[in-house]
Amino acid sequence: MGVLIGMDEAGYGPNLGPLVITTTVWDTGDHPVDCDLWEILAEAVTSAPADPTRVRLGDSKALYSPATGLAALELGVQAALGLLNETGGTWKQLLATVRAPEVESEPWFSGQDLPLPHACGSIDIASIETWRRICDKAGVRLTAIRTDVVLTSRFNALTTEHNSKGRALSEWSMKLVRSVWPECPVTPVLVQADKHGGRNRYQELLPLVIDDEFIMCRGESTASSSYRVGRAEFRFETRSERYLPVALASMVSKYIRELAMELFNRYWATHVPGIAPTAGYPQDAKRYRAEIADAQKKLGIGDDVLWRCR
Repeated sequence: MGVLIGMDEAGYGPNLGPLVITTTVWDTGDHPVDCDLWEILAEAVTSAPADPTRVRLGDSKALYSPATGLAALELGVQAALGLLNETGGTWKQLLATVRAPEVESEPWFSGQDLPLPHACGSIDIASIETWRRICDKAGVRLTAIRTDVVLTSRFNALTTEHNSKGRALSEWSMKLVRSVWPECPVTPVLVQADKHGGRNRYQELLPLVIDDEFIMCRGESTASSSYRVGRAEFRFETRSERYLPVALASMVSKYIRELAMELFNRYWATHVPGIAPTAGYPQDAKRYRAEIADAQKKLGIGDDVLWRCR
């Protein structure tokens, strides 16, 4: 028996909107190092774009683009939520399911919500049941999805404190893993995560997850940094979305962020009619910031709430 934890983020680069970090936690039938969930769950899930009989998972960048829309990403996320008996509802109910912090402090989220599903029209219950059946057959179970939604003021505060948004991302990520650690039985654990802003050394951050444990570095390079800590192994790798637990974490993070940006753009469109929506990335964010400047001043919204410093 073992536990696999996959972790990834969405929204690291933008100047507008939240940074979203997610972990997915899986009980596995075998030692987690030997567990390939793509292979074990192949009858139910796929990364291929043209197989309607299975749930499509993968790097969120492959499932979503502004041109193709949110539906493919939403179908996969809602299917995973179905494994936890949580589907539909609203965006804020989803935040509660993944135990994200409250978001009411930003005016575009205060009192605002979106019904789910938002883009795909309906949830494929049959695909969820197939996925559940294959999991049961393999002795595999998705036990938790946990997400941190880092709003702009919190992003700016820790980034300024460390003079590094990469360091801030690593701290939030490690604390998110710690939040699920009590749910991991006394059994081998493998944590798989993407590299954080090009960082190669993570040893100093691991005590944020596990206290008073000897940390053995197994290697640090631009491709992979690996550590052994007690019963756990931590791997930070480039292209880690090739692992299913990380791919799903990537999808949940992107899904939550895109819905957040939908509310963000709706809010500003009520105050600046006709403004083109933004995804929040630097070049277009500058355009958007200039176009909402007068409304921002009238509304008394400070830059510390609106604009990320890095």
